Amino acid sequence: MLALLEILQAGGTRTVGDMATRLGVDERTVRRYVAHLADLDVPVESVRGRYGGIRLVPGYRMPPLMLTDDEALAVLLGLVAGRRAGLVTTSVVAVESAAAKLRRVLPQALAHRLDALLQGAQFTVRPRAVVTPETESLLVVAEAARDRRPVDVDYTDSRGRRSRRTVHPYGIVAHSGRWYVTGADSSSGTVRTFRMDRISAPQPLAGTFDVPADFDPADALLSALAAAPHRHAVPIRVQGTAEQVRPLFPPGIATVQDGADGRDWVRVLIQAERLEWVPAVLAGIDRPFVIEGPDALRPLVRALIERLTAAVEPTTGPEQNVSSVRGGR
Repeated sequence: MLALLEILQAGGTRTVGDMATRLGVDERTVRRYVAHLADLDVPVESVRGRYGGIRLVPGYRMPPLMLTDDEALAVLLGLVAGRRAGLVTTSVVAVESAAAKLRRVLPQALAHRLDALLQGAQFTVRPRAVVTPETESLLVVAEAARDRRPVDVDYTDSRGRRSRRTVHPYGIVAHSGRWYVTGADSSSGTVRTFRMDRISAPQPLAGTFDVPADFDPADALLSALAAAPHRHAVPIRVQGTAEQVRPLFPPGIATVQDGADGRDWVRVLIQAERLEWVPAVLAGIDRPFVIEGPDALRPLVRALIERLTAAVEPTTGPEQNVSSVRGGR
C-alpha cells in the first residue's frame, strides 16, 4: 500500500492495470489498497474517461512523520530485530529500504543519532535461517483468523504434493524463522498446523466458526512439531509428574505423557532426524530417567559420559610427571 502511495505521489493519473504490473499484484489487490488509503483519509480519486484511472487530489502531500526519540528508536530497532528473528515476511532489501525512508523523514539530528546506534550496535544472536511466506497470503489468513472466517488455500506439503483445502484458522504463530497457521482442516477433519510459506492463493469464504475453549495456537504448534515423525524416535521414562518434567525439555522437541510406571514416572518421546544432539539434552535432566531406545543412541551417550568424566579427572599427562620429578629434587 505504501509503494502504491509512492507511485501516486509521483503525480499523474495511473490505471489500475499499470499499478498492478508495477507492484507485482493483481488488479483486485490494487483496488483494495486504494480503499485502504481512502480509509486513512488519503484523498485518492477516480478519474473517468479514456485517460482515466487513479490519482491523488492535486496539491496533496504526505505530512511529515513526527516521532519522539523513543518512538523512532522503537520503530527502527523493531525492523532490525524483526528481520533477525525471522518475523519480517519481506526481503532484506525491503527492510533496509523501509528503514532508509524512515530516516529520511526524521529530523536530521535525530536521524544522525539513530544511525550511530545502528552502525555501532552488535548482536550476539545470529540471524536465523528465514523462510518467508507471501505477505499477501499472511495478511489474508491473519484477517480470516481474526474474523473467524474459513479460508480456502492451495497447500504444498513436504513431498511437493499440492491440494486445495478449507482451513478454519485458529491462530498464526511465528517460530524459529517460520510462520505457521493452526486450525481445523477440512481434508483430515482434525486440527493441523500448516507452514505459511507453503500456502498460496488463500481465499476467504462465507460463514464463521468457533475456536475451541482454551485453545492456545503456540502450544498446539509446539506439540505438533514435537510429535511429527522423524528418522529416530527416542522413548525415555523420567521420574516426576508431567508438570515437573515438561519444562526440562526445549519447546517443540518432546511430548510428555502421564503414567509411564504409575504416578511417579512419565513417558517422554523425542523425535529427531539426527541423534548427535540428544545426549546433551538428556544430560540436562536433573531427575532419574531411563533410556528405552534406540540402540544407536547408547554409544553416543556413553561417549558423552567418557568426555565428561575425563574433564573432571586429575591430569596425568607428561606435564604433571615433570612437575612431580622437579618437586622431588
